[in-house]
Amino acid sequence: VQLQASGGGLVQAGGSLRLSCAFSGRTFTSYAMGWFRQALGKEREFVATVSWRGGTTYYADSVKGRFTISRDNPKNTVYLQMSSLKPEDTAVYYCAAATLLNLRDPKSYGYWGQGTLVTVSS
Repeated sequence: VQLQASGGGLVQAGGSLRLSCAFSGRTFTSYAMGWFRQALGKEREFVATVSWRGGTTYYADSVKGRFTISRDNPKNTVYLQMSSLKPEDTAVYYCAAATLLNLRDPKSYGYWGQGTLVTVSS
């Protein structure tokens, strides 16, 4: 499995960004997909996850109501729409494909993309 994240950049507080993650190598619909982030000096943390069909999503409390995860199965792509961005959202964002069931736990994800940096200025 290969995952290629894109869409990061510099944005002002209150702005929006959409991250994309292109999946290849296996059957996309076999995997729930997730987004995680890691700020400088901090551990990687769960952001959002979406089921294989897209019908079920979960979010970290810190992003609920501001971020939306979605997937386009024919395009083998998962998205993270981020709105009302805050400086504390600054981090490297990683997409990942789940191989186990505890979807909030990074250990449940067997495949990871390279990360894309999001910087939110105040």
